Amino acid sequence: MLFLHYGCKVNQYETNAMKQKFINNGYKIVNFEETADIYIVNTCTVTNMADKKSRQILRRAKQINPNSILVIVGCYVQVGKEELEKIEEIDLILGNNEKNEIIKYVEDYKEKQSIVSDISKQKEYKDFGETTYTEKVRAFIKIQDGCNNFCSYCIIPFARGRVRSRKIENIVREITGIAQKGIKEVVITGIHIASYGIDFDEKIGLIDLLKEINTIDGIERIRLGSLEPKLITENFIKELNKLEKICDQFHMSLQSGCDETLKRMNRRYTTKDFKESVQILRKAYPNSLLTADIIVGFPGETEEEFNTTYRFLKEIGFYKIHTFKYSKRKGTIAEKMPDQISNELQEERSKKIIQLSNKIQNEYNNNYIGKKVQVLFEEKEGEYYKGHTPNYMMIQVKTNENLENKIKTVNIDKIEKDNIIGSIN
Repeated sequence: MLFLHYGCKVNQYETNAMKQKFINNGYKIVNFEETADIYIVNTCTVTNMADKKSRQILRRAKQINPNSILVIVGCYVQVGKEELEKIEEIDLILGNNEKNEIIKYVEDYKEKQSIVSDISKQKEYKDFGETTYTEKVRAFIKIQDGCNNFCSYCIIPFARGRVRSRKIENIVREITGIAQKGIKEVVITGIHIASYGIDFDEKIGLIDLLKEINTIDGIERIRLGSLEPKLITENFIKELNKLEKICDQFHMSLQSGCDETLKRMNRRYTTKDFKESVQILRKAYPNSLLTADIIVGFPGETEEEFNTTYRFLKEIGFYKIHTFKYSKRKGTIAEKMPDQISNELQEERSKKIIQLSNKIQNEYNNNYIGKKVQVLFEEKEGEYYKGHTPNYMMIQVKTNENLENKIKTVNIDKIEKDNIIGSIN
């Protein structure tokens, strides 16, 4: 059996969860270079390119072993079932709701079929159980699914359904288990983690969950996934700042630095709101590293609007700007908006933002020369051990000592070909 996935950390988490279920039931997992009897492809659909890559992956899998069973699951399935049903290579098509029972569907498989339930009717979080997606020294913990925002460009609410939050006791149990395995850092992830708890009858929010996680022995770092500006209030950050394990790296879902564009996107905040959130964060966390998502070439984005976004990004000074070219998604409001932007202009604007991001990042890194930082080391590459600071700067140290999963104080010595080089005294 072989698993393939494409997409976000939530998809990676769920792929690992399904994989663990099969292992627990006696299945052997092989690498891509080996031949498998069953291929399971967990798809993404956030952009047209994601759909294309998902199709490429599944066709490649069937070419390796034409007699294998090819199973397609995930977000692309949820919104593109009819399209996938036309692809001869696919044997079994399962929606997001069906991931939890994938073993049953695979073992009951007899002939080509599609099982995709209406995810918008799913009211409660479906827990995968005690499984965790890890990257060497950190674990990704899924705390919720779905989104209620319906931004005009986004297909995710249709692919993932409405907000469903995972019970605190199940999250704490999972993290306690991975802490006992020696993992020191957890990353809180989900489709829209800022909405955690809004579907519960009792008054529980993200901060309540984080307080519980902060008490777990063995966990030394808690890293947050993407945050919304509306979540970052004086009161929320005051409570967050009391939790000593919270990492001072914050990823913010901005999408545009122009109010007119944000309104067409249905983002429900203004650049003034966003700027206030940044000020609150930086006051509480002076060394915080901020990153953001930006969409360029959204329908109707004029040169003036783009320049407004560019100036706003420069003013905020994000450490890294994750830049995406607008991708038309069937079924969204933005699909039918006038003044769609050409691919050439999208590419031009994307390059300008990436250049700005690189410039700011280089300046930020150079300002750290001579400073001391705490680094959680992950792996050795060549002569260097690599690891991250709490604010997620990648640091390299040349040493013969085994530093994997250790936290060390490192002095930042120099920047060499965009790499941050340090030493342990």
